[in-house]
Amino acid sequence: MDTFARDHLPPAALWPTIEFTTPDLQYPDRLNAATELIDVPVARFGPDRPALRTPAGEVWSYGELLTRANQVARVLTEDFDLVAGQRVLLRSPNNPWTVAAWLGVLKAGGVVVTTMAALRTRELTPIVERTRPSIALADDRFAEDVRALPSLTVVTYDDLAARCGTKPGEFTAVDTAADDVALLAPTSGSTGTPKITMHFHRDVLSIDNTFGRHVLRLNENDLVACTAPFAFTFGLGMLVVFPLRAGACALLTEAATPAQVADLVEQHGVTVLATAPTAYKAILRDGVDGKLRGLRTAVSAGEHIPRETWERLRDRLGLKVIDGIGATELLHIFISAAGDDIRPGATGKPVPGYRAAILDPDGLELGVGEPGRLGVIGPVGCRYLDDARQKDYVVNGWNVTGDVFHRDADGYFHYHARSDHMIVSSGYNIGGPEVEEAIDTHPDVVESAVVAKPDEERGSVVCAFVVLREGVEGDAAKVKEIQDHVKQTIAPYKYPRDVRFRTSLPRNASGKLQRFALRKIVEDEVLT
Repeated sequence: MDTFARDHLPPAALWPTIEFTTPDLQYPDRLNAATELIDVPVARFGPDRPALRTPAGEVWSYGELLTRANQVARVLTEDFDLVAGQRVLLRSPNNPWTVAAWLGVLKAGGVVVTTMAALRTRELTPIVERTRPSIALADDRFAEDVRALPSLTVVTYDDLAARCGTKPGEFTAVDTAADDVALLAPTSGSTGTPKITMHFHRDVLSIDNTFGRHVLRLNENDLVACTAPFAFTFGLGMLVVFPLRAGACALLTEAATPAQVADLVEQHGVTVLATAPTAYKAILRDGVDGKLRGLRTAVSAGEHIPRETWERLRDRLGLKVIDGIGATELLHIFISAAGDDIRPGATGKPVPGYRAAILDPDGLELGVGEPGRLGVIGPVGCRYLDDARQKDYVVNGWNVTGDVFHRDADGYFHYHARSDHMIVSSGYNIGGPEVEEAIDTHPDVVESAVVAKPDEERGSVVCAFVVLREGVEGDAAKVKEIQDHVKQTIAPYKYPRDVRFRTSLPRNASGKLQRFALRKIVEDEVLT
């Protein structure tokens, strides 16, 4: 009834190629993802199975989650006149009411606009201006920034819960089309201004019918923890889509340090953990990795996991971490490997349902061993809401992610760097992540970030921003020590000619490193 989302899809000629190449990816024309995510599991596994847990001891069963999702749909349609196609903004950390709200919006035929609780009014404003939601459902603790936005009816969770208590627990989901927009997900902004990605009802199921079923393979006895927020689509998949379709249970944490995550894994008997490489590195650094021994599966995404980190977890715990690359534009992971299929140092192979290629600057496919831009085609693909950058992301039908990889003779894909993170110095191509990984093996280094610094003689030189462990002084002697360490670890020409010490590195609300902010520092210096 509200056609805004469909009207603002990019022109069909700018879409990537979409393919449905496995039996799991065949969908009917009419489909509501929320029905598949909660009604079907209740019928299959029963209403009493735990669906959501919190560290504080709160437990929601599948039946309770279904009831509350139905009540949310009734509140939206009966109390606030939501019609199919209208957008509803969600603002909250990961907790059970957010899952109920997310499902309820889809059941009502609405379009969810996911936002991170850490965002402020200034950051929310452009998202709201572009997606034009009419209603916001917000955790009471995070409602103030939303109330400052114009033309938006704000319903706090306390109010929502009270209204749900007056509603019956049944609701017939709106008969949406498989290709109706269900989700508007802002990118994390790790490369600058966020874009708004558009995902259909069938896309929500496709990430489970590919990565979820063929690589992750949850079962109904699993308890899943993930540090990413729901607004980060990695977290949405790991904590909502995959567990619900498998009959598993999700442990929802609003915020936790890596050490606290390790505690939660041990205390609650978590069997599947998903987090970023920096968290695994911190857990190893703090010596609390033994608390992960109860895990049967661990997933790493968001950034490439250093081989040394992967091997230490394997050697110390027997844990073969599932690495993967995904993108908000494609909703979740599309290249990965698990178990004996993992090849240390490689990200993996295309997940069933996807194909990938290495492309040259003209969009033509490169051969084995040749580094180039990663291109991906599958059942989901990039569709930006009113954004000229659609033309940059889609090339000859491929989703071009901005990552540099090479493919080996066995079909495994090996990560080099972000295409905007490849440093060309005196004619040498230097992958920033490789230098960071070498720096991070120094015993005094907590973390590092490497960017290109413009240089008249060499074109660019490697500039490293380094965080040292507490109590270590960052002086000229330490600079030389780190430089020498890098020269002994990787090819000497890759060492950082400029080393700068910081107390922290800039990260966005989802925890991704903002290298563009560091690049701006060195570029501004050159200009002045």
